[in-house]
Amino acid sequence: MRPVFASLSVIAAALTLAACETTTPEATEASVAVSPADYTQLMDDLRILSADDMQGRDTGSEGGARAREYIVGRLEALGVQPSPMGRLQPWEMQGRTREGTKTFNGTNIIGVIPGTRVSDKYIVVTAHYDHVGVNNGQIYNGADDNASGVATMLELAKRLKANPPEHSVLIVALDGEERSLLGAKHFVEAPPVPLSSISMNLNFDMTARADSDGKLWVTGTYQHPYFRPVLERIAPRGTVSLAFGKDTPEDKGADNWVEASDHAAFHRAGLPFLYFGVNYHDDYHRPTDDFEKVIPATFQSSTELAIEGFHALDQWLDQ
Repeated sequence: MRPVFASLSVIAAALTLAACETTTPEATEASVAVSPADYTQLMDDLRILSADDMQGRDTGSEGGARAREYIVGRLEALGVQPSPMGRLQPWEMQGRTREGTKTFNGTNIIGVIPGTRVSDKYIVVTAHYDHVGVNNGQIYNGADDNASGVATMLELAKRLKANPPEHSVLIVALDGEERSLLGAKHFVEAPPVPLSSISMNLNFDMTARADSDGKLWVTGTYQHPYFRPVLERIAPRGTVSLAFGKDTPEDKGADNWVEASDHAAFHRAGLPFLYFGVNYHDDYHRPTDDFEKVIPATFQSSTELAIEGFHALDQWLDQ
């Protein structure tokens, strides 16, 4: 939710009006101004992570290491503490490439924000920071896929540091998603907290380009229908609204997203999950997925919906 602020002059005026017998409740409420959110850092995170010098953020590449250093720096600046196993979770696994299978050395980034009501249960918020790198001399910047999800996750982390969550939260930037969900697989195989203490996974992957259909899709309510009523109450933001689907037996092939991103590793481990992401667009997995293609207001609306979704789930879980 957006915080409410009032200037000293507005507060003074409101108090003066409140002292008058003729003052109406509507007049007093109207005198309190709502401050809009500041999206400067959100847009900076998206721009920096999808810049050419990140070289497409491929797992094990110099660009991937540069992106990792940036994300670590952002978490440190926010005061997000490392997980019980540390800030970094390195791994070595076999993954896919255009030339076949090869060994990748990747690194997940983990932070923890303690909960105020249920400190021994965790919501794991994930977003993969890798993309596909450089191919045929062209940089695949992956602005939507998935610099956007990481930027949304960092915005959530910023707000949770200012207003702590009810559940403890693991903020996890995963590596190797484009190479068969490698970082997510390793995370659930060697978690920083017991799997039994994880209430759910909330995965952000592609949150910027909702302009294709005006929807931020929520996948996973077919598998976990109890989540849907919690999220259906969330009103649209700007031109973007939540939509539910891409998860039923009738959704075939690329239109079924249950296995499409890192949440699949949590699902296979028997953990509840929800995936927030936008629909396909013409720049998906192309070198044209650039920062300049993102409409700021659309991305900001999707981020607000994702954050509202987190808060609704955080308040509802374990009641």
